[in-house]
Amino acid sequence: MREDTTTRSARLVGEYSPGDFLLATGHRTVLGRSVRQAVTDTDPVRLAERVSAALAESATPIAVGVLPFDTGAGSTTPGRVVVPAALRIAGPAHPAFAALSSVEIGTPVSVRPVPEPAGHAAAVSRALAELADGDLRKVVLARALDLRFAEPVPAAAILHNLVRDNPRGYTYAAGLPGGRTLVGASPELLLARQGDRVVSHPHAGSMPRSADPVVDRANGAALLASGKDHVEHKVLTEAVVETLRPFCRRLDVPAEPALVGTPTMWHLGTTITGELVDREVSALRLAAALHPTPAVCGTPTEPARRLVAELEPFDRGYYAGAVGWVDADGDGEWAVAIRCAEVADRSLRLYAGGGIVPASDPLAELDETSAKFQTLLRAMGLSLDL
Repeated sequence: MREDTTTRSARLVGEYSPGDFLLATGHRTVLGRSVRQAVTDTDPVRLAERVSAALAESATPIAVGVLPFDTGAGSTTPGRVVVPAALRIAGPAHPAFAALSSVEIGTPVSVRPVPEPAGHAAAVSRALAELADGDLRKVVLARALDLRFAEPVPAAAILHNLVRDNPRGYTYAAGLPGGRTLVGASPELLLARQGDRVVSHPHAGSMPRSADPVVDRANGAALLASGKDHVEHKVLTEAVVETLRPFCRRLDVPAEPALVGTPTMWHLGTTITGELVDREVSALRLAAALHPTPAVCGTPTEPARRLVAELEPFDRGYYAGAVGWVDADGDGEWAVAIRCAEVADRSLRLYAGGGIVPASDPLAELDETSAKFQTLLRAMGLSLDL
């Protein structure tokens, strides 16, 4: 994918409007405007094949879009990948973007947790019982915050603030069916492909950041020393490696995870690299094979997905799905769609989740979701009692 070095990335972010696609990473900023062709499908493998066929016939060399959380056989939520009518690419938004001012978002007229905090803790307790009695090794449970505003929600302003606040990772806005927008800042790379090289950077295990440097360092050290979090992370890396193994002639996997920081959270992360056997396998096809990982669903996948549907009182839609791009050569990058919100006119639904393993504590898991909400709440200038 050729980088347009004449366009400043800050200007690209400013040109975004709802319905467009924007992805800002540490390497590049991609803006896809309007829709030349949209491809939707509930089967992610079939979607990848159809997108490759569309790109082979298109004058635009890239397709951008989202996968939903649920890509199972009974899913009714389609993946949506579009060939944009206009494509702009620039370098990374930072450090220049950090000098810009944040944009006022406004105060919600109502805030409703779904479920109530006690309900989420109870769901975690039920999940722990399932882990003790069955074959599940891990399940990921999320909760939501529904915010309503007196005026239309300014998705472009939220995106601006997220890009400003998050110099690393994957900050994104993507149009969804029905005119909605998914906006967020994810720390986690699901899959990137360049030529025959593939990279995945799974994250599992979390601890909140602190404004106090001493507390912040202690939190990071505690995460590195946490047996519970290392177990959760091992489940994830093993699943990613086993999924990628048939596609790769070589895989390099570090023996231990590293500490990864975002403005609001510490995570354990492992950078997995590999060499493809077949360069005809696109980044989107590889992402479809990996998704959903145990980072957002659990393992084994199908029983974990069923338990998520049973215990969460909402449909995740595109939360915990994947967001990214793929080009005509099959290169691309797809991030895990977390730390996000779905915008619909005057309402906003925020999502946050956590991985449940046998050593999990319901109240600690509730606190973890509260910390993860801060990525979006900070971008909106909000301080809420969660």
